[in-house]
Amino acid sequence: ASVETDDVAAKITGSVMVIKISAFSKGVGAKVAQLDETARNRHLAGIVLDLRGNPGGLLDEAVKTASVFLDGGRVVTFERRGAPSLQMNATAGGDTGTPLAVLVDGGTASAAEVVTGALQDRGRGVVVGAQTFGKGSVQEPTKLSDGSAIEFTVGSYLTPAGRSLDGVGITPDVPVAASTSSSAAEAQAVEVLSGLIADAGTGGHG
Repeated sequence: ASVETDDVAAKITGSVMVIKISAFSKGVGAKVAQLDETARNRHLAGIVLDLRGNPGGLLDEAVKTASVFLDGGRVVTFERRGAPSLQMNATAGGDTGTPLAVLVDGGTASAAEVVTGALQDRGRGVVVGAQTFGKGSVQEPTKLSDGSAIEFTVGSYLTPAGRSLDGVGITPDVPVAASTSSSAAEAQAVEVLSGLIADAGTGGHG
């Protein structure tokens, strides 16, 4: 029961689907939407979104991924020096019912932190793991006359609650020591998710 495409892989453990996203490359949002639909069609009890070691990638794919689990509303605000703030919103109609845990670590950065921060701020998912990297600034290259280039920081990302993640990262709701093995951390996320399911009084979708 596994599905793999480039930067997305999924497996089903018991009644839980674990979706691993290695980076936010083109098509990731659509693939996560397909997997979420599969989880609902199979009446699975919940989803663990594994963003450990994810360095980021395309911001629009991060927004599309967050949209899978949100019904509209803010995902991230881009503040650029000398320009009006740009608010990026989720599309309406996402899955807001399936219990969700987001698994992170010190390698979760940039666009992966945007997704994590949005789901945490919006109360859509419980964040499990270690403190994330803290990459919330945006750089743009400027070409020099000798053909080399220099990068300048031109803006920053803010979560829906207005938090800047740069140099700070995201503090998980349920901490897991960074030294914990990969499999044990995943098991902890599944255990937390099982608690959410029990609190909701449901074993899945009918």
